[in-house]
Amino acid sequence: MDLVKAARRGRQAAFLQLFDDHHLPLFRFAYRLTGSVADAEDIVQECFLQLLRPECAYDPRRTSVRTYLFGVVRNQSLKRLRNDLKGEASLHPNNEPSPESEAIHAELENAVARAVAQLPESQSEVLILAHYEHLPLAEIARIMALDVGAVKSRLQRARASLKETLAAYAPDSQRSLERRP
Repeated sequence: MDLVKAARRGRQAAFLQLFDDHHLPLFRFAYRLTGSVADAEDIVQECFLQLLRPECAYDPRRTSVRTYLFGVVRNQSLKRLRNDLKGEASLHPNNEPSPESEAIHAELENAVARAVAQLPESQSEVLILAHYEHLPLAEIARIMALDVGAVKSRLQRARASLKETLAAYAPDSQRSLERRP
């Protein structure tokens, strides 16, 4: 029996299997879109609740459950962002003083996160799904209802923009190589 059908019929084991299989990448995606742990948790919870509702639009003949769930998380995240319902500030695991190398690493992570957040929404979503969630371009295209070519184009523009924005963080040897004719 299909896990989604079994979960809708009240089989707890089926629901737990679905949740275990998908909640971490969905949470990471929601967190990267919203920047809020609380919002990401709420979005993932709503995503799974929506999947269980009888009026749910999920159709296994049209798409995989994973693709459907990522689409729901994307839509919920965008809805929250548009309504300015951001909750908590980002939580970082490095709350205590750390050695210099960890500080530099944290600074670089923050710079990358800020650079990704400054990208146009359409580019940041594609970049997050491709680089952080390791989704294939075809699946990203289905989630975002785009052609694969459009996904590739957005990903290329996002990478180029990040390269320009983060050039100051490139090692000196890399920057000097890029300046040569």
